[in-house]
Amino acid sequence: MRISDDRYTKDRLRYDLAMRLILHEARTSTIRAWTGLSDDRIRKLYRSYAASEPGHAVKRHRGKPPRQAAYFLSNPELRLQSANLAAIFCQLGLLESPAGDGTLSAASRFCEAYEAFRRQHTEPRIGFEHAWFLCHALRRRRELGLGECPACGGLVVMPSFALHPQSCSLCTHGIREPEAAVMA
Repeated sequence: MRISDDRYTKDRLRYDLAMRLILHEARTSTIRAWTGLSDDRIRKLYRSYAASEPGHAVKRHRGKPPRQAAYFLSNPELRLQSANLAAIFCQLGLLESPAGDGTLSAASRFCEAYEAFRRQHTEPRIGFEHAWFLCHALRRRRELGLGECPACGGLVVMPSFALHPQSCSLCTHGIREPEAAVMA
């Protein structure tokens, strides 16, 4: 019996994904939902591999995952990072439909999106669990939606009940000049 046999491929993918999620500091409930592994197995993986990870202290978050949509709109930096993360979600097709939700490939694509976001921001204010909530909130469109900055045309995350989108953080603070001023 070889570990490389096809019948073990899905199990290896589940364990690989679980380790990736542990390193992103996902909660046990999130890891369980995505991989189907038991809480005990997840804790053993953490103790065996992540707890002794050299140079990287992996935190274990407890309690319920984030559920406040207002968090993403609370200050200009979070609004900018939320819009950036939403753009990555759009590029990877994570906001299109929940049909693939819960599969290992969808979870892997979400990890790719979050890792791309982390590479773009040296000090991200949006953690893994918040990013997961943002993805779900944007997909449901009950609390949050996407809009276009009226000044520059950039992507903005906004409350779903807003009649008109707000300007993006860059235009609001004069960091980016509006589209009309750039073309003149």
